[in-house]
Amino acid sequence: MSKILLLEDDANLNETVTEFLEEQGYEVVSVYDGYEAQEKLYESKYDLLLLDINVPGIDGLELLKESREEGVVAPAIYITSMDSVDDLEKGFNSGCDDYIRKPFALKELHIRVETLLKRSFFHESKDLIQISENIDYNVKNNELVIDGESTSLGNKESKLLKLFMKAEGEIISHERIYGHLWDFDEEPSDTALRTYIKNLRKIIGKERIVSIKKQGYKLSTEK
Repeated sequence: MSKILLLEDDANLNETVTEFLEEQGYEVVSVYDGYEAQEKLYESKYDLLLLDINVPGIDGLELLKESREEGVVAPAIYITSMDSVDDLEKGFNSGCDDYIRKPFALKELHIRVETLLKRSFFHESKDLIQISENIDYNVKNNELVIDGESTSLGNKESKLLKLFMKAEGEIISHERIYGHLWDFDEEPSDTALRTYIKNLRKIIGKERIVSIKKQGYKLSTEK
């Protein structure tokens, strides 16, 4: 069951959207202001964010921008009455993947939600993502496919690989990895992180995960 965070300060619309999405089989956590949404993002992981822009507290734009900087990678849809090109540019620059203008049909919202969730973490519609000539990653079941054989990953290793693949070639700081791998009630551990890195290197190759001294790690999929 996909988990959605809904930020909408209009009580009626919030309730309507929540009930509709729950009827479609989603788990919905609904909030009414930006600070509450910020707290929820800190406490838990979500598969998709549905954010109104003009809300009390921190607005949806700033909320998503800060969340992206903290390592939140869930796809995001803005609910907005804004319609200028500049407004849309701000929205996409802050890290959103799609937007829907008020007033909207619930069916349209469902289509947009489904489309992003199908693309999953990688914003791609295909199930297999190539890491190297003989290694692919299966998005749907979190399995590595090596020479045609499936290899399951542990939960943390799977999350870590997803993060690396999302930011391929980009140096990912230790802090960002901590925020992505460990929930708020878990204590991050550098020793554990090195173990997860070691486990992944054993499977996909030591050269694929590059350690950058005092900065972090990056994934290389160069052939």
